[in-house]
Amino acid sequence: MGLSAEYYLEQLTAEAARLREVAQLGLDAPVPSCPGWTVETIVRHVAQVYLHKIEVLRLGALPEPWPPAGVDDRDAFELFDESLAALLVALRKAGTSQQTWTFSPADSTTGFWFRRMAMETVVHRIDVELAYDVVTPIAAELALDGIDEVLYPSLGGPWWEENWTKHPIDATVRLTAEGRSWTVGADATSVTVTQGAEGEVAAEIFGDAGAVYLWMWGRTSDDAIQVAGPEDVVQAFRGRLSEATQ
Repeated sequence: MGLSAEYYLEQLTAEAARLREVAQLGLDAPVPSCPGWTVETIVRHVAQVYLHKIEVLRLGALPEPWPPAGVDDRDAFELFDESLAALLVALRKAGTSQQTWTFSPADSTTGFWFRRMAMETVVHRIDVELAYDVVTPIAAELALDGIDEVLYPSLGGPWWEENWTKHPIDATVRLTAEGRSWTVGADATSVTVTQGAEGEVAAEIFGDAGAVYLWMWGRTSDDAIQVAGPEDVVQAFRGRLSEATQ
């Protein structure tokens, strides 16, 4: 967990409020960053993610079966409001140090879900805003922490050992935003992430924190960032990110 639990709760609450505010413009609008999805799909998806994590926190394990019966029949906004309120209660009750299920090899504490739920919410807030072309900035501190989370555990976990990637990049890439750098070495079966800007790299990606973060999630175009190095390396890296952020 990179920032304080209270900060994540504040951001989760604010980002969820903005998501709901924009969603009230209309649930039927298509979401360009999620082909085939509408704003209603996003609202329901986020609500179900909240409900799922409430159960993870309660059980300390993945809930089975999932999802619960009848959830798809609920009013979208009512479901969203109830699940958000219950998630905030569940996070505060759990605290940050209990053991639970997570997908991070390095963190199996309840603190993991404070960060993850804040990040889940900000990305989908952007999705809803994109549907109406009313995108607002992400707090720089949250975006920087989001870059860190995308790189590990989402990208730099043990997911590549089965060699299933369609983007077997074999290069080292550096990302830089707001004075912070991450150096990422990738091949067909592994990804390693180190803090800092030491060593030679094949390509560099840089820009303001929000732009880099959204680019990593496929929520903005290549024009929003700056790159140095071969285009094929950058695009292969972006492909690898897309596999890790589905």
